[in-house]
Amino acid sequence: MGAFDDMVVIVTGGALGMGRATAVEFVKQGAAVVVADVNKQAGLEVQDEMRSFGRGIFLEADVSESAACQSIVRDSVREFGGVDILFNNVGIHPGDSYVSVVDLPEEMWDRILNVNLKSHFMMAKYSIPEMRKRGGGVIINNASVQGLQSMPGVAAYAASKGGILSLNRQLALDFAVDGIRVLAICPGTIDTPLVRQAIPAGVEDVETAVRQAGEGHPIGRIGTAQEIANVVTFLASDRASFMTGEYVCVDGGYMAQGAWSSQWR
Repeated sequence: MGAFDDMVVIVTGGALGMGRATAVEFVKQGAAVVVADVNKQAGLEVQDEMRSFGRGIFLEADVSESAACQSIVRDSVREFGGVDILFNNVGIHPGDSYVSVVDLPEEMWDRILNVNLKSHFMMAKYSIPEMRKRGGGVIINNASVQGLQSMPGVAAYAASKGGILSLNRQLALDFAVDGIRVLAICPGTIDTPLVRQAIPAGVEDVETAVRQAGEGHPIGRIGTAQEIANVVTFLASDRASFMTGEYVCVDGGYMAQGAWSSQWR
């Protein structure tokens, strides 16, 4: 028996990186998983991987759009019968464009906030009524250590991640009465395509930059997507049944030492 037998999980941004590893881990532990992502090729690949272990489908969707979020929930109910767990994982970064708010295009601000924060609101809005029908559920929001501290030039990203942590607390308070727990993770540097994309412009050797980023952690390396999956599945399980409204740093000790962003200077 798996920890999530007969449960239905939605993972946004689940085609690559942390989302993909977590989606596959949920399937391995018995869940039926719906992955939503804009990356069709990677989404179909993770769908095949999930189906090698159990039940899973991929839906091509831009979760910054309300209609897409509604459709994801509706298709999850139609395909698997309900929604028990939502992992709001999707997130984008300005890439290597590290600029202050003075030089930040309004369009980039809107896009990052819509994908990183508004999608969490909308996916919760449409998933919670389905969780109520099942007698409860769990929402896990992927924030960041940059929602707690920050670094130069990432105003929209940092604002979106700080907003996630505030929304996380609010959802936990509003829906505890419904048996819905709401938690967040704050990853540090995790070896994902997004992190590699975010290495500042002018850094020629990406692998060296990734290794150096690891050296800035007290643990001495960056994290893996599977390590995030392990934490998310724990928080979503009954083993974390008395936890809600909180965040968990999965950061190799970044927040313990502070001044972590100096590695990029």
